[in-house]
Amino acid sequence: MDSKEEIREFLISRRAKISPEQAGIASYGELRRVPGLRREEVAQLAGVSTDYYTRLERGSLRGVSDSVLEAVASALQLDDAQRAHLMDLARTVNTPSRRVPRRPPQQRVRPGVLRLLDGMTGVAALVQNGRSDVLAANLLGRALYAEVFNSAAQPGPDSAERLPNQARYLFLDPRAGDLYPDWRAIAATTVAMLRLEAGRNPHDRALNELVGELTTRSGLFAALWAGHDVRIHTTGTKRFHHPVVGELSLQFETLHLPGDEGQTLFTFTAEPGSASENALTFLASWAASPPETTTTGGPTGGPTVPEMRSHAQPGSPNPGKTEPSHE
Repeated sequence: MDSKEEIREFLISRRAKISPEQAGIASYGELRRVPGLRREEVAQLAGVSTDYYTRLERGSLRGVSDSVLEAVASALQLDDAQRAHLMDLARTVNTPSRRVPRRPPQQRVRPGVLRLLDGMTGVAALVQNGRSDVLAANLLGRALYAEVFNSAAQPGPDSAERLPNQARYLFLDPRAGDLYPDWRAIAATTVAMLRLEAGRNPHDRALNELVGELTTRSGLFAALWAGHDVRIHTTGTKRFHHPVVGELSLQFETLHLPGDEGQTLFTFTAEPGSASENALTFLASWAASPPETTTTGGPTGGPTVPEMRSHAQPGSPNPGKTEPSHE
């Protein structure tokens, strides 16, 4: 990705989202030719000259101090995720890579983390990287996301990359809207997380290839990606319409694994005494003894989850559709 173009598009998109009223600038009812703030207004709020801010917005962040970046972030009213993204973009142009981008090695989950996953009974848990690849899951996590693991949108068994990918499932499997009642909100959050990851690791070849694939095959992904939104996803509630147990409303928590850069542990639990807790308990029982189960080593090399079949196996996808139907 072109770092200067990324900076330019990001700053323009943020400036367009701030109205004069939000920024405390009196407009006196004048007609404005651009949405949001003008460059000179952002410059004034940030305490820099218009020419200087114009250079920043053209992607020229080389040598720019953190204090200036913070001033621009405050002028544009950036949240924590957006501020972090701006700093990541600035770091990229100030420390150019002299190496040809290469595909990073497949990430492995440490045995201790695999044992931790398996020890989480009654909790659906999985480990993902910043590209939304699922690196490992416990038994209940595999059952909860069986549609993702078994999706025809994922790479085939002969592919060099066998890791299930949440973003690829969301945008390329027409059944994704059946699993997620809030599909559009989840899709937007997923794209925002990928955009944040792209700022942190702009030379990640696998990430760039994934973005290129999804941009080409999904018009909605392309539109969301062009919005330059970023988001930090740490906790919340996620709804599922599971093919085995029906409706589930689960609270999720995320934990970054400090010893494994780029890996995040996701856990899903249900409110005690709720219908979702009963459904999750039933799903755990079903996962422990499905009609057909074959224990296999996952992509991480550890025997962490069984291969789910029967009820969790999706039907044949419609090859003519590239986005879930929500009619």
